[in-house]
Amino acid sequence: MHVLWMTLFTLVLLGIFAVALAIRARNMEIWLGSYLFRRKPPKVDGPVHVMFCFVDHFEPAWGKVPLEQQRARVDRWCQDYRLMAADHRDADGRHPQHSFFYPEEEYLEEHLDKLAALCADGFGEIEIHLHHDNDTPANFRATIARFNDVLHGRHGALPRDPRTGELRFAFIHGNWCLDNSRRDGRWCGINNEIELLRDLGCYADFTLPSAPSDTQTRTINSIYYATDDPARPKSHNTGVPVKVGVPASGDLMIIQGPLGLNWRDRRYGVIPRIESSDVRRACPPTPERVDAWVRTGIHVEGRPEWIFIKVHTHGTQERDMDTLLGPAMHAMHQHLETRYNDGKRYVLHYVTARETYNIIKAAEAGKQGNPNDWRDFELAPPTHVKADVSCAVS
Repeated sequence: MHVLWMTLFTLVLLGIFAVALAIRARNMEIWLGSYLFRRKPPKVDGPVHVMFCFVDHFEPAWGKVPLEQQRARVDRWCQDYRLMAADHRDADGRHPQHSFFYPEEEYLEEHLDKLAALCADGFGEIEIHLHHDNDTPANFRATIARFNDVLHGRHGALPRDPRTGELRFAFIHGNWCLDNSRRDGRWCGINNEIELLRDLGCYADFTLPSAPSDTQTRTINSIYYATDDPARPKSHNTGVPVKVGVPASGDLMIIQGPLGLNWRDRRYGVIPRIESSDVRRACPPTPERVDAWVRTGIHVEGRPEWIFIKVHTHGTQERDMDTLLGPAMHAMHQHLETRYNDGKRYVLHYVTARETYNIIKAAEAGKQGNPNDWRDFELAPPTHVKADVSCAVS
Protein backbone atom coordinates (compact mmCIF):
# COMPACT_ATOMS: atom_id res chain seq x y z
CA MET A 1 0.00 0.00 0.00
CA HIS A 2 2.85 2.35 0.87
CA VAL A 3 4.43 1.74 -2.54
CA LEU A 4 1.11 2.43 -4.28
CA TRP A 5 0.71 5.77 -2.51
CA MET A 6 4.27 6.74 -3.30
CA THR A 7 3.70 5.87 -6.94
CA LEU A 8 0.52 7.95 -7.09
CA PHE A 9 2.23 10.85 -5.33
CA THR A 10 5.11 10.70 -7.80
CA LEU A 11 2.72 10.69 -10.76
CA VAL A 12 0.87 13.69 -9.37
CA LEU A 13 4.13 15.57 -8.90
CA LEU A 14 5.21 14.70 -12.43
CA GLY A 15 1.85 15.90 -13.74
CA ILE A 16 2.15 19.20 -11.89
CA PHE A 17 5.70 19.61 -13.18
CA ALA A 18 4.59 18.89 -16.76
CA VAL A 19 1.77 21.45 -16.51
CA ALA A 20 4.15 24.04 -15.07
CA LEU A 21 6.58 23.44 -17.93
CA ALA A 22 3.78 23.78 -20.50
CA ILE A 23 2.63 27.03 -18.92
CA ARG A 24 6.16 28.43 -18.85
CA ALA A 25 6.94 27.31 -22.39
CA ARG A 26 3.99 29.32 -23.69
CA ASN A 27 4.52 32.30 -21.38
CA MET A 28 1.08 31.71 -19.89
CA GLU A 29 2.24 32.68 -16.42
CA ILE A 30 2.00 36.30 -17.60
CA TRP A 31 -1.75 36.26 -18.13
CA LEU A 32 -3.21 32.98 -16.86
CA GLY A 33 -4.13 34.45 -13.48
CA SER A 34 -6.04 37.28 -15.17
CA TYR A 35 -7.92 34.70 -17.23
CA LEU A 36 -8.75 32.33 -14.37
CA PHE A 37 -10.00 35.09 -12.06
CA ARG A 38 -11.78 37.16 -14.70
CA ARG A 39 -15.27 38.53 -14.16
CA LYS A 40 -18.05 37.40 -16.46
CA PRO A 41 -19.58 40.13 -18.63
CA PRO A 42 -22.80 41.55 -17.13
CA LYS A 43 -26.11 40.29 -18.45
CA VAL A 44 -27.85 42.63 -20.85
CA ASP A 45 -31.52 43.42 -21.36
CA GLY A 46 -32.30 43.89 -25.02
CA PRO A 47 -30.08 43.33 -28.04
CA VAL A 48 -26.31 43.06 -27.82
CA HIS A 49 -24.54 45.00 -30.56
CA VAL A 50 -21.53 43.08 -31.88
CA MET A 51 -18.74 45.18 -33.42
CA PHE A 52 -16.57 42.88 -35.56
CA CYS A 53 -13.15 44.28 -36.50
CA PHE A 54 -10.62 42.36 -38.60
CA VAL A 55 -7.06 43.74 -38.51
CA ASP A 56 -4.27 42.51 -40.74
CA HIS A 57 -0.49 42.64 -40.36
CA PHE A 58 -0.44 43.03 -44.14
CA GLU A 59 3.12 42.33 -45.33
CA PRO A 60 3.47 41.80 -49.11
CA ALA A 61 7.25 41.30 -48.83
CA TRP A 62 7.00 38.71 -46.03
CA GLY A 63 9.79 36.15 -46.46
CA LYS A 64 11.77 38.66 -48.57
CA VAL A 65 10.09 37.45 -51.74
CA PRO A 66 10.71 39.02 -55.17
CA LEU A 67 8.53 41.83 -56.48
CA GLU A 68 6.48 39.60 -58.77
CA GLN A 69 5.41 37.45 -55.82
CA GLN A 70 4.56 40.56 -53.81
CA ARG A 71 2.38 41.77 -56.67
CA ALA A 72 0.63 38.42 -56.87
CA ARG A 73 -0.17 38.56 -53.17
CA VAL A 74 -1.63 42.06 -53.33
CA ASP A 75 -3.53 41.29 -56.54
CA ARG A 76 -5.14 38.23 -55.04
CA TRP A 77 -6.35 40.25 -52.07
CA CYS A 78 -7.72 43.00 -54.30
CA GLN A 79 -9.63 40.43 -56.35
CA ASP A 80 -10.69 37.74 -53.93
CA TYR A 81 -11.46 39.88 -50.90
CA ARG A 82 -13.77 42.01 -53.00
CA LEU A 83 -15.58 38.89 -54.23
CA MET A 84 -15.81 37.32 -50.79
CA ALA A 85 -16.91 40.43 -48.90
CA ALA A 86 -19.46 41.42 -51.55
CA ASP A 87 -21.54 38.38 -50.54
CA HIS A 88 -21.95 39.56 -46.94
CA ARG A 89 -23.55 42.50 -45.13
CA ASP A 90 -24.19 43.51 -41.55
CA ALA A 91 -27.28 45.08 -40.01
CA ASP A 92 -26.33 48.44 -41.54
CA GLY A 93 -25.85 47.11 -45.06
CA ARG A 94 -22.05 47.30 -44.73
CA HIS A 95 -19.73 44.70 -46.24
CA PRO A 96 -17.07 43.12 -44.00
CA GLN A 97 -14.37 45.69 -43.33
CA HIS A 98 -10.66 44.86 -43.44
CA SER A 99 -8.13 47.12 -41.71
CA PHE A 100 -4.81 46.82 -43.58
CA PHE A 101 -1.96 47.65 -41.19
CA TYR A 102 0.76 48.21 -43.76
CA PRO A 103 4.47 48.05 -42.71
CA GLU A 104 6.43 51.25 -43.26
CA GLU A 105 9.61 49.35 -44.11
CA GLU A 106 7.86 47.53 -46.99
CA TYR A 107 6.32 50.59 -48.64
CA LEU A 108 5.84 50.39 -52.39
CA GLU A 109 3.59 52.90 -54.07
CA GLU A 110 1.99 50.40 -56.42
CA HIS A 111 0.91 48.11 -53.57
CA LEU A 112 -0.70 50.96 -51.65
CA ASP A 113 -2.38 52.29 -54.80
CA LYS A 114 -4.17 48.96 -55.16
CA LEU A 115 -5.15 48.73 -51.49
CA ALA A 116 -6.39 52.33 -51.48
CA ALA A 117 -8.60 51.56 -54.48
CA LEU A 118 -10.05 48.55 -52.65
CA CYS A 119 -10.72 50.71 -49.60
CA ALA A 120 -12.23 53.49 -51.71
CA ASP A 121 -14.79 50.94 -52.91
CA GLY A 122 -15.92 50.42 -49.32
CA PHE A 123 -14.02 47.33 -48.19
CA GLY A 124 -11.74 48.69 -45.48
CA GLU A 125 -9.12 51.23 -44.44
CA ILE A 126 -5.32 51.51 -44.27
CA GLU A 127 -3.39 51.94 -41.00
CA ILE A 128 0.24 51.76 -39.82
CA HIS A 129 2.42 48.76 -39.02
CA LEU A 130 6.12 48.90 -38.17
CA HIS A 131 8.95 46.43 -37.63
CA HIS A 132 12.06 47.96 -36.10
CA ASP A 133 14.98 46.97 -33.88
CA ASN A 134 17.42 48.87 -31.68
CA ASP A 135 15.63 52.07 -32.65
CA THR A 136 15.91 55.58 -31.21
CA PRO A 137 13.13 58.05 -30.32
CA ALA A 138 14.35 60.54 -32.92
CA ASN A 139 14.40 57.98 -35.72
CA PHE A 140 11.01 56.59 -34.67
CA ARG A 141 9.46 60.06 -34.77
CA ALA A 142 10.89 60.76 -38.21
CA THR A 143 9.85 57.37 -39.59
CA ILE A 144 6.23 57.54 -38.45
CA ALA A 145 5.80 61.20 -39.41
CA ARG A 146 7.19 60.55 -42.88
CA PHE A 147 5.00 57.49 -43.41
CA ASN A 148 1.91 59.37 -42.19
CA ASP A 149 2.52 62.04 -44.81
CA VAL A 150 3.06 59.51 -47.60
CA LEU A 151 -0.03 57.46 -46.79
CA HIS A 152 -2.23 60.51 -46.58
CA GLY A 153 -0.72 62.63 -49.35
CA ARG A 154 -0.31 59.92 -51.99
CA HIS A 155 -3.05 57.44 -51.07
CA GLY A 156 -5.69 59.38 -49.14
CA ALA A 157 -5.32 57.13 -46.10
CA LEU A 158 -5.58 58.27 -42.47
CA PRO A 159 -8.05 60.85 -41.12
CA ARG A 160 -7.27 64.31 -39.78
CA ASP A 161 -8.23 65.41 -36.31
CA PRO A 162 -11.07 67.93 -36.79
CA ARG A 163 -9.75 70.06 -33.90
CA THR A 164 -6.01 70.11 -34.52
CA GLY A 165 -5.72 69.14 -38.17
CA GLU A 166 -3.05 66.54 -37.38
CA LEU A 167 -3.08 63.15 -39.03
CA ARG A 168 -4.37 60.33 -36.81
CA PHE A 169 -3.64 56.63 -37.16
CA ALA A 170 -4.00 53.23 -35.54
CA PHE A 171 -0.90 51.17 -34.87
CA ILE A 172 0.22 47.54 -34.74
CA HIS A 173 3.78 46.84 -33.64
CA GLY A 174 5.80 44.34 -35.63
CA ASN A 175 6.81 41.20 -33.74
CA TRP A 176 4.30 42.21 -31.03
CA CYS A 177 6.98 44.27 -29.25
CA LEU A 178 5.07 47.44 -28.36
CA ASP A 179 7.02 49.62 -25.93
CA ASN A 180 10.08 47.36 -25.95
CA SER A 181 8.06 44.58 -24.34
CA ARG A 182 10.13 41.57 -25.34
CA ARG A 183 12.32 40.21 -22.52
CA ASP A 184 15.51 40.26 -24.55
CA GLY A 185 14.92 43.82 -25.78
CA ARG A 186 14.84 42.88 -29.46
CA TRP A 187 12.58 44.28 -32.19
CA CYS A 188 11.98 47.69 -30.66
CA GLY A 189 14.53 49.38 -28.36
CA ILE A 190 12.36 52.31 -27.23
CA ASN A 191 10.99 52.43 -23.67
CA ASN A 192 8.91 55.57 -24.30
CA GLU A 193 7.19 54.31 -27.43
CA ILE A 194 3.70 54.82 -26.03
CA GLU A 195 4.19 58.53 -25.41
CA LEU A 196 5.88 58.86 -28.81
CA LEU A 197 2.85 57.28 -30.49
CA ARG A 198 0.57 59.64 -28.57
CA ASP A 199 2.54 62.68 -29.71
CA LEU A 200 2.61 61.48 -33.32
CA GLY A 201 -1.19 61.20 -33.51
CA CYS A 202 -1.86 57.52 -32.79
CA TYR A 203 -5.44 57.16 -31.58
CA ALA A 204 -5.20 53.51 -30.47
CA ASP A 205 -2.95 50.47 -30.51
CA PHE A 206 -4.32 47.17 -31.92
CA THR A 207 -1.29 44.90 -31.33
CA LEU A 208 -2.73 42.65 -28.60
CA PRO A 209 -3.22 39.84 -27.85
CA SER A 210 0.26 38.55 -28.62
CA ALA A 211 0.22 35.22 -26.73
CA PRO A 212 2.14 32.94 -26.68
CA SER A 213 4.83 35.62 -27.06
CA ASP A 214 6.43 37.01 -23.90
CA THR A 215 5.24 40.43 -25.09
CA GLN A 216 1.70 39.56 -23.95
CA THR A 217 0.37 41.79 -21.19
CA ARG A 218 -1.07 40.84 -17.84
CA THR A 219 -4.18 42.83 -18.75
CA ILE A 220 -6.36 40.80 -21.13
CA ASN A 221 -9.75 41.07 -22.85
CA SER A 222 -9.89 44.77 -22.18
CA ILE A 223 -10.12 48.26 -23.65
CA TYR A 224 -7.96 50.55 -21.54
CA TYR A 225 -5.63 53.53 -21.38
CA ALA A 226 -1.92 52.91 -20.85
CA THR A 227 0.34 55.52 -19.26
CA ASP A 228 3.97 55.49 -20.33
CA ASP A 229 6.88 55.14 -17.94
CA PRO A 230 9.73 56.35 -20.18
CA ALA A 231 12.29 54.65 -17.96
CA ARG A 232 10.79 51.16 -18.23
CA PRO A 233 9.51 48.85 -21.00
CA LYS A 234 6.00 47.39 -21.35
CA SER A 235 4.17 50.32 -19.76
CA HIS A 236 0.93 48.95 -21.22
CA ASN A 237 1.09 45.83 -19.08
CA THR A 238 -1.70 47.37 -17.01
CA GLY A 239 -3.86 50.45 -17.37
CA VAL A 240 -7.14 52.20 -16.65
CA PRO A 241 -10.27 50.69 -18.26
CA VAL A 242 -12.27 52.89 -20.59
CA LYS A 243 -15.52 53.71 -18.77
CA VAL A 244 -18.78 55.41 -19.62
CA GLY A 245 -18.78 58.99 -18.40
CA VAL A 246 -15.13 58.98 -17.29
CA PRO A 247 -12.65 61.16 -19.23
CA ALA A 248 -9.62 59.56 -20.86
CA SER A 249 -6.88 58.73 -18.36
CA GLY A 250 -3.54 57.86 -19.93
CA ASP A 251 -1.36 58.27 -22.98
CA LEU A 252 -2.76 55.72 -25.42
CA MET A 253 -5.86 53.58 -25.82
CA ILE A 254 -5.14 49.85 -26.06
CA ILE A 255 -7.81 47.81 -27.87
CA GLN A 256 -7.37 44.08 -27.27
CA GLY A 257 -8.85 41.07 -28.99
CA PRO A 258 -10.09 37.94 -27.20
CA LEU A 259 -7.56 35.83 -25.33
CA GLY A 260 -8.24 32.65 -23.38
CA LEU A 261 -8.10 28.87 -23.45
CA ASN A 262 -9.81 26.77 -26.10
CA TRP A 263 -11.00 23.67 -24.26
CA ARG A 264 -12.68 22.30 -27.40
CA ASP A 265 -9.32 22.03 -29.18
CA ARG A 266 -6.82 20.28 -26.90
CA ARG A 267 -3.35 18.94 -27.60
CA TYR A 268 -3.19 15.21 -26.97
CA GLY A 269 -6.82 15.51 -25.88
CA VAL A 270 -5.71 17.10 -22.60
CA ILE A 271 -3.94 20.47 -22.90
CA PRO A 272 -6.18 23.33 -24.12
CA ARG A 273 -4.83 25.47 -26.91
CA ILE A 274 -4.45 29.22 -26.52
CA GLU A 275 -7.26 31.23 -28.13
CA SER A 276 -5.51 34.42 -29.23
CA SER A 277 -7.99 35.60 -31.91
CA ASP A 278 -5.50 34.72 -34.65
CA VAL A 279 -7.08 33.60 -37.93
CA ARG A 280 -5.12 31.50 -40.40
CA ARG A 281 -5.03 27.99 -41.90
CA ALA A 282 -3.89 26.38 -38.65
CA CYS A 283 -6.52 28.38 -36.71
CA PRO A 284 -9.57 28.65 -38.99
CA PRO A 285 -12.47 30.91 -37.93
CA THR A 286 -14.89 28.15 -36.95
CA PRO A 287 -18.37 28.87 -35.57
CA GLU A 288 -17.17 27.59 -32.19
CA ARG A 289 -14.40 30.19 -32.14
CA VAL A 290 -16.81 32.94 -33.16
CA ASP A 291 -19.09 31.94 -30.29
CA ALA A 292 -16.14 32.08 -27.87
CA TRP A 293 -15.19 35.56 -29.11
CA VAL A 294 -18.73 36.77 -28.48
CA ARG A 295 -18.83 35.18 -25.01
CA THR A 296 -15.63 37.02 -24.07
CA GLY A 297 -17.73 40.18 -24.15
CA ILE A 298 -15.01 42.84 -24.44
CA HIS A 299 -16.71 46.18 -23.81
CA VAL A 300 -16.43 49.68 -22.41
CA GLU A 301 -17.24 49.50 -18.71
CA GLY A 302 -20.83 50.63 -18.24
CA ARG A 303 -21.86 49.73 -21.81
CA PRO A 304 -21.95 45.89 -21.85
CA GLU A 305 -24.56 45.85 -24.61
CA TRP A 306 -21.85 46.99 -27.06
CA ILE A 307 -19.19 44.30 -27.42
CA PHE A 308 -16.04 44.44 -29.52
CA ILE A 309 -14.42 41.51 -31.31
CA LYS A 310 -11.02 42.29 -32.79
CA VAL A 311 -9.36 39.40 -34.62
CA HIS A 312 -6.10 39.48 -36.54
CA THR A 313 -4.12 37.76 -39.26
CA HIS A 314 -1.03 37.97 -41.46
CA GLY A 315 -2.92 38.06 -44.71
CA THR A 316 -0.25 37.84 -47.38
CA GLN A 317 1.17 34.42 -46.53
CA GLU A 318 0.18 32.00 -49.26
CA ARG A 319 -0.42 29.11 -46.87
CA ASP A 320 -3.24 31.09 -45.23
CA MET A 321 -4.90 32.83 -48.18
CA ASP A 322 -7.31 30.03 -49.02
CA THR A 323 -8.60 30.25 -45.45
CA LEU A 324 -8.79 34.05 -45.39
CA LEU A 325 -10.35 34.50 -48.82
CA GLY A 326 -12.27 31.28 -49.35
CA PRO A 327 -14.95 29.00 -47.91
CA ALA A 328 -13.79 29.25 -44.29
CA MET A 329 -14.24 33.02 -44.32
CA HIS A 330 -17.62 32.74 -46.02
CA ALA A 331 -18.67 30.32 -43.29
CA MET A 332 -17.48 32.67 -40.55
CA HIS A 333 -19.45 35.60 -41.94
CA GLN A 334 -22.47 33.41 -42.54
CA HIS A 335 -22.39 32.35 -38.89
CA LEU A 336 -22.03 35.96 -37.74
CA GLU A 337 -24.90 37.07 -39.94
CA THR A 338 -27.30 34.30 -38.93
CA ARG A 339 -26.60 33.82 -35.23
CA TYR A 340 -25.55 37.35 -34.28
CA ASN A 341 -27.76 39.54 -36.43
CA ASP A 342 -31.35 38.61 -35.66
CA GLY A 343 -32.19 42.15 -34.50
CA LYS A 344 -33.59 40.93 -31.19
CA ARG A 345 -30.81 39.24 -29.26
CA TYR A 346 -27.94 40.50 -31.41
CA VAL A 347 -27.15 43.19 -33.98
CA LEU A 348 -24.00 42.85 -36.10
CA HIS A 349 -21.77 45.73 -37.22
CA TYR A 350 -18.70 45.26 -39.43
CA VAL A 351 -16.24 48.00 -38.42
CA THR A 352 -12.78 49.27 -39.30
CA ALA A 353 -10.15 50.04 -36.68
CA ARG A 354 -11.06 53.73 -36.89
CA GLU A 355 -14.76 53.00 -36.48
CA THR A 356 -14.01 50.73 -33.53
CA TYR A 357 -12.20 53.61 -31.84
CA ASN A 358 -14.98 56.07 -32.64
CA ILE A 359 -17.67 53.81 -31.19
CA ILE A 360 -15.57 53.24 -28.06
CA LYS A 361 -15.16 56.99 -27.62
CA ALA A 362 -18.90 57.45 -28.13
CA ALA A 363 -19.56 54.91 -25.38
CA GLU A 364 -17.07 56.71 -23.15
CA ALA A 365 -18.96 59.95 -23.81
CA GLY A 366 -22.24 58.33 -22.72
CA LYS A 367 -23.77 57.76 -26.15
CA GLN A 368 -26.35 54.99 -26.39
CA GLY A 369 -28.59 53.32 -28.94
CA ASN A 370 -27.32 52.08 -32.27
CA PRO A 371 -23.48 52.12 -32.57
CA ASN A 372 -23.89 52.61 -36.32
CA ASP A 373 -24.72 56.24 -35.50
CA TRP A 374 -21.26 56.75 -34.03
CA ARG A 375 -18.92 55.22 -36.63
CA ASP A 376 -17.50 58.70 -37.32
CA PHE A 377 -17.94 60.12 -33.82
CA GLU A 378 -14.49 61.76 -33.53
CA LEU A 379 -12.59 60.92 -36.69
CA ALA A 380 -14.13 61.15 -40.16
CA PRO A 381 -13.36 58.48 -42.75
CA PRO A 382 -10.28 58.99 -44.94
CA THR A 383 -10.89 59.68 -48.61
CA HIS A 384 -8.61 56.98 -50.10
CA VAL A 385 -7.28 57.96 -53.50
CA LYS A 386 -8.64 55.65 -56.18
CA ALA A 387 -5.65 55.61 -58.48
CA ASP A 388 -5.86 54.29 -62.03
CA VAL A 389 -4.65 50.80 -61.20
CA SER A 390 -5.82 47.29 -61.86
CA CYS A 391 -4.99 43.94 -60.32
CA ALA A 392 -3.65 41.19 -62.53
CA VAL A 393 -6.21 38.47 -63.16
CA SER A 394 -5.03 35.13 -61.77
